[in-house]
Amino acid sequence: MTQIVIAVLANAGGVGKSTLSVHLAYEVSQRKYKVAILDLDPQRSLDVFCGLEAAEAENTTVKVLSKDFKGDWVLASAWNESRIEVCQGHPSLADIANDLVIRKRGEYTLADRLQKYPLSHDLVIIDCPATLGMLNVNALAAATHILVPIQLEMKAISGSAELVEWCINTSEELQLDPKPPILGFVPSMYDEAVAMHRQYYLQLPAIAKQLDIKLYPKIRSSNEFKNASAHGLPLHKYRTKHPACKDFQQIADDVIQLIKNK
Repeated sequence: MTQIVIAVLANAGGVGKSTLSVHLAYEVSQRKYKVAILDLDPQRSLDVFCGLEAAEAENTTVKVLSKDFKGDWVLASAWNESRIEVCQGHPSLADIANDLVIRKRGEYTLADRLQKYPLSHDLVIIDCPATLGMLNVNALAAATHILVPIQLEMKAISGSAELVEWCINTSEELQLDPKPPILGFVPSMYDEAVAMHRQYYLQLPAIAKQLDIKLYPKIRSSNEFKNASAHGLPLHKYRTKHPACKDFQQIADDVIQLIKNK
């Protein structure tokens, strides 16, 4: 079976994609598995979350998606952890996306790269941009599974249903076999003190059941996530005893089971 590749997808910004990508990677790595995170977002938020200096385009995912890529992956170690490496993003990804539209097999470029020049990691996490354009089509084509973070507001919840439909339709158009299943919805930035969050959170199980998608436990809102990312660290390293560190455990359990079963 192929390597486990998880695309973290959402069709809106600020819903916690990078937070989920980084903390899932850290949680899995602490259980002795090797993880690569690929940043497909031109805003390169992973640089901030992982405490990395901005890289030149030729040392990022721009190079991976360019026509002359020959398997020379450039990976930066995150937080001096030997088991977590990042292929950084770059603003030029927006230009590459336009090029992929007119390129033969443009939709499958990332999938082709991972197949022809495989990474040695147990898990690959793709941190995706907020728009459902060609970069996210590439992520979908390369993925074995999908995670969808959901912010607890009406627009985000309705958008998640649209995202599921997009995944299904795009997978059919690309003739993906097998089609990457959605591993689950991940409610993010949940604040028990906010009435709207409580209200929408109560609606999520019915929505997830209707769409036949697993609903993971909520990831709580905390200023400590912002403080940790400002220091370029995951919460686990910034505030070891913070209760939100445990919010990623069930997702990690499922991902590790996928790795063991591959």
